[in-house]
Amino acid sequence: MDALLAALADPARWRLVNLLAERPRPVGVLARLAEARQPQTTKHLQTLERAGVVTSRRSGQRRVYALRPDPLRELAAALSRLADTADRAGGPRETFDRYGVSLQAERLAAEEAGWADGRSFRFVRSLAGGPELVWRHLTETSLLARWWTPEDLRVSELVFDARPGGRIVLEYRDAEDAGDSDPVAGRGEGVVEDVRPGERLSYRLSPLLPDGGPAFTAHVTLGLRPTSTGTDLDVQYQIIDSTVPSADFVAGIEIGFGQSLDKLAANLAAQHPGASNTPNTDVTDVTHDNDTRSTK
Repeated sequence: MDALLAALADPARWRLVNLLAERPRPVGVLARLAEARQPQTTKHLQTLERAGVVTSRRSGQRRVYALRPDPLRELAAALSRLADTADRAGGPRETFDRYGVSLQAERLAAEEAGWADGRSFRFVRSLAGGPELVWRHLTETSLLARWWTPEDLRVSELVFDARPGGRIVLEYRDAEDAGDSDPVAGRGEGVVEDVRPGERLSYRLSPLLPDGGPAFTAHVTLGLRPTSTGTDLDVQYQIIDSTVPSADFVAGIEIGFGQSLDKLAANLAAQHPGASNTPNTDVTDVTHDNDTRSTK
């Protein structure tokens, strides 16, 4: 496949493939139609033949070349599979496009400091496991690190001191950046505000801009309620002190925090295979001071 792709990448050879798709042709005719010199055309045809996409036969004083369609069909099938993989419903490409739409809207809205103040998001999840187990996943760094990032990211540094006034640090990188060769994907710093084990946890967290300053401050409150099948988790997320550059961060809150909670739900479900575990993503709300929107 690599040899075929390399052979077809040259515009002159691609022109010859198009001519041979019409019918087999001798070298001289191909050179004339391609407006190229014959020795050059011969070299291109030899490359295509080595790649398996054309075949040739000597007829008298001429060498006639013909296209072999099967390799092209195999390449087309491989490209189609790649396109289907990228375009699958609910896949990373769909998330990428959703973020792009949100990013454009938020950048247009970010005209001055404070532009997103009062914006709030709500996330609700019905989780497997009782409040005590869920609480551990919310406060113990070894368990937090397994879920407190969006998809395709990993926690690279985490501090969570689960007491009033306790320090929070969350840094994350691309999940495939094992050697830390790429820049940090994101970093946030904050402080724990309220701790009621098994019932309520609140904290404030500020994602940091490239210059180290806060993009905005998020006040996050997580309420836990026991149910017959596990625990209902209700998350209230409110923005204050928003800066103009915070648009890139705000655009990703609904997707990124929602994906993190989905990972939490999956981790808890894995510990309780028979339990119901329903991610209620359809109740995520977005509100503004002077405007209310519901995102389903």
